[in-house]
Amino acid sequence: MRTTLEIRLHAFLERFFPERRLFLRSDTDTRFIRLRPSTQLIAFVGSTLIVAWTIVATAILLMDSIGSGNFREQAKRDQQTYELRLNEMSAERDARTSEALAAQNRFNTALQQISVMQSQLLESETRRRELETGIEVIQATLRRTMKERETALAELKSRESQQDKNGTALAANSLLGNDMLGILSEALAETALERDQVIADAQAALHDAEEARLDLALMEEKNEQIFRQLEDAMTVSVEPLTKMFTAAGLDTKTLMEEVRRGYSGQGGPMMPISFSTSGGDLTPEAQRANRLLDQMDQLNMYRIAAETAPFANPLKSAFRYTSGFGMRWGRMHKGTDFAARYGTPIHATADGVVVHADWLSGYGRLIKIKHEFGIETRYAHLAKIRVKEGQRVSRGELIGDMGNSGRSTGTHLHYEVRVNGRAVNPMTFIKAGRDVF
Repeated sequence: MRTTLEIRLHAFLERFFPERRLFLRSDTDTRFIRLRPSTQLIAFVGSTLIVAWTIVATAILLMDSIGSGNFREQAKRDQQTYELRLNEMSAERDARTSEALAAQNRFNTALQQISVMQSQLLESETRRRELETGIEVIQATLRRTMKERETALAELKSRESQQDKNGTALAANSLLGNDMLGILSEALAETALERDQVIADAQAALHDAEEARLDLALMEEKNEQIFRQLEDAMTVSVEPLTKMFTAAGLDTKTLMEEVRRGYSGQGGPMMPISFSTSGGDLTPEAQRANRLLDQMDQLNMYRIAAETAPFANPLKSAFRYTSGFGMRWGRMHKGTDFAARYGTPIHATADGVVVHADWLSGYGRLIKIKHEFGIETRYAHLAKIRVKEGQRVSRGELIGDMGNSGRSTGTHLHYEVRVNGRAVNPMTFIKAGRDVF
């Protein structure tokens, strides 16, 4: 038995959805279907929901299409700006490198000139000492000769005082004294000439030593300027690289140790220099030069590390980011997705060795590249693989084409970076490299 509430509800529905009957007639029979108010209400609500869902879905698709167009234009402008900035940074880096090489050449030339000047100064000092020794010998000889002359004159006077002897003996004595005086006069004249020559040579040596000191002072001033230019160039070149590796989360100290171990067979760090003539401790200039050589060695190791770490972008043509690193739909997304046209070239982001180039489960066509420092990069969902396992590749080398293979909902590249087997955000490396490359 129907309750009062059901009766009232049925009467209320009858006002908007009166009961209807659909007659179905055949040749021999006639039947009808009764549409109750509740049935009509259910059909009306279902139709309304379907129409509303269709309108909302259409609006979402239109908005997404408009937003995607604007985003593509913005991505294209950002890509052009990034390429322009990249070219400017490359030109500036090349200019700084040229300046550093030119400064290093000037520094080497200055070192050679300093060595020559020091040798000349030592030779002048040795010559001056020899001349001083000669002057002392000549003076000693001169004093001895003067003493001998005085002795001879005294003896001559004593002989001349003996007036009681015969004239023959007196004449012989006078002739002997005259011969002695002649010999002494010639010896004194020769000694005076040698003394004057020694004095002149000593003055010339002192003049040469003074000129050598002036030239050495000028050379030291030039060296100071070269040192400052080299130090400024090293600061400008090393600091951005240090910031790049730090921003990527890499320990620069550990990084340098690994590079030094891996490349010790190709020269390793530069050897300290020494141009001390006394063989003792290094001068401040030599220590300063050694610090510059250490910075040059550090810059060279940074360059090697930068080539073998994935700081580049895997795409060089227009693209847009479709999904980042992190949680997505309740699951961890271990890479970054780049969407572009089917067949877009994919490039290696650093030097390395291909360790996988084949189909792998949900990745589809996948390339794995092993880099230095325990870093590995992955390029998934490719349409075509252009490298082979075991092949060595360089930064920027073409390795494949973008596709839609594996578990994928559209054409895109899934790009991963793993450090010691742990997935990290690839954009950390890409953003860090934008300030340098």
